[in-house]
Amino acid sequence: MALDDPPWYPIPGGRHPSDMLRALRQHWPEYLMEAVLLGAFMFSACLVGALLEHPDSPVRQALPNGFVRRALAGLAMAATALCIFYSAWGKQSGAHINPCVTLTFLRLGRVNPSDATFYVLAQFAGGTLGVVLSAALLPASIAHPSINYAVTVPGPGGAAVAFAAEAFISFVMMTVVLNASSHPQLGSLTGLCAAALVFVFITFEAPLSGMSMNPARTFASALPAGEWTSIWVYFLGPAVGMLGAAQAWLIYGRRDHCAKLHHQNDRRCIFCLDRSAARTRPQTDLEATWTATTS
Repeated sequence: MALDDPPWYPIPGGRHPSDMLRALRQHWPEYLMEAVLLGAFMFSACLVGALLEHPDSPVRQALPNGFVRRALAGLAMAATALCIFYSAWGKQSGAHINPCVTLTFLRLGRVNPSDATFYVLAQFAGGTLGVVLSAALLPASIAHPSINYAVTVPGPGGAAVAFAAEAFISFVMMTVVLNASSHPQLGSLTGLCAAALVFVFITFEAPLSGMSMNPARTFASALPAGEWTSIWVYFLGPAVGMLGAAQAWLIYGRRDHCAKLHHQNDRRCIFCLDRSAARTRPQTDLEATWTATTS
């Protein structure tokens, strides 16, 4: 969906405490959705890890080849991501499920600072809750050293290689998302493109860094595991990669964009609903309904 510059902010300014409270009152459903969606992703990651890597798992015993198991894990997590992106909640929140994705759209001027703050908080909280719930369901399996709460740590190449790998895959992911989601014909396929990259990265890149691309994802596993090895890699690497993609996007003059992976739907969009613009254009039925319920 093409948007006019300057960016449309549903909450003017977005930095004053009153703006924060207003954003929380009006947009809390999207914040909750982001928390639940990343929680679901982490829950799936832990269960898939236990199924494929726990020594007592029949799947692990039947598949001794590590590459094959990684490919299956990639397929499982790509399918999970696909379900999240195209779910009703994913269509409404935008399915960022990653603080660096949210910060990238903030850099592009497509997310209000208040919304960005609550999105990031929700992502960290939701991801951690997903890991904790999986551990409550299968405590011995998820805590086993072979799973260790699905932590991400650098591979044999060390932290420097892991950092470079995280920055690279994050740059590729965000470049693809920005180009696909802003394309008139490819916009609805953005989630499919992103899920395909999840499969490729888990299959081929995971031995280098564990394939995080997501500070909230790494934190969610590190907290219950007490494993903070090279944690800076997973905070700085994805941020450098995705913000670098945003900068390249701006340099090449590409500015029309909505902060959703899937905008071709009738779900509410908090990123395009400009209250000042509403005075000069008619509201859609969806906007009018939401305004009535939140005012």
